[in-house]
Amino acid sequence: MQIIRTIMVAGALAASPGLASAQAQEIRLARQFSMGYLQFNVMEHEKLLEMHAAALGLKEVKIVWSTFNGPDAMNNALISDSVDIVAGGVPGLLTLWNRTNGTANEVKGISALSSQPFLLNTRSDSIKSIADLKDSDRIALPAVKVSVQAVTLQMAAAKQFGEKNFGKLDNLTVSMSPPDSTIALLAGSNEITCVFGVPPFQQQQLEKPGIHTILNSFDVMEGPHSFTVAWTSARFREKNPVLYKALFSALKEATEIVDKDRKKAAAYWIEDVKSKMPIEKVTAVISGPQVRWTMAPENAMKFAAFMHRVGSLKEAPKSWKDLFFPEVHDLSGS
Repeated sequence: MQIIRTIMVAGALAASPGLASAQAQEIRLARQFSMGYLQFNVMEHEKLLEMHAAALGLKEVKIVWSTFNGPDAMNNALISDSVDIVAGGVPGLLTLWNRTNGTANEVKGISALSSQPFLLNTRSDSIKSIADLKDSDRIALPAVKVSVQAVTLQMAAAKQFGEKNFGKLDNLTVSMSPPDSTIALLAGSNEITCVFGVPPFQQQQLEKPGIHTILNSFDVMEGPHSFTVAWTSARFREKNPVLYKALFSALKEATEIVDKDRKKAAAYWIEDVKSKMPIEKVTAVISGPQVRWTMAPENAMKFAAFMHRVGSLKEAPKSWKDLFFPEVHDLSGS
């Protein structure tokens, strides 16, 4: 059915030159706090989406950007039609895919944005691993139970304490934005003893003596994984085939720009978030040895399999291609 639908969309584009003008003239994109959305920064600064839309006959497209702290609020905004395109960790996409699969509001991934690790940092000298965490410790992360950090912590707990105890550390977690959690950890004056964060905040934390890493998400996943992915509804994609094509082309070009010119991307990010970090440090973070800017989903199925086993997902995709729209199916995903 999906193949037939895709062919029909392609045929409509070829047969109806006026189709572009009948589509939405506005697209609303959402992201979260981190350095995992550099393609969006590049798209915004270089007006790539507007350029690709205009090349396809869709003129004067209005772009609206918003920022969310966690996947729940962002997914709710997508379902309520308050935004069109959202981005975050794979568990956020899996959660909404599971809720909407087979319905008129079906949601799937557009593409991955990056593969890079996130770090669990602590200011406590006595904590060397998650096995050392006590009931008095508190772990700040973007959103309890549903963020990619929260799910990865559950995966780590399952390995450490046995799968039946995957939620053993959930009661230690608190929702906090990456900037606020970094301030709390650096200040050392409240109950936050650990932060499972995002770049570049996790690197900023490690600059303070005494703060150290006790967990790397790549170690939990036993290899690289997608950190950020973008997703949308089948409804938006099918109603706006020209705009969706322009969006995908813009993401592809932005990914190439980020990969080739990390310093330019770093400058865009600094300007957008009004960061005081030196451009050399930001460039170093996005050029790290474990960082890859790629549209190919990586190890998405490991998240899916775990979430299904522990009951977070009633249904798991049979393949990563079930989770993403066809435009990326020719990439080497997993």
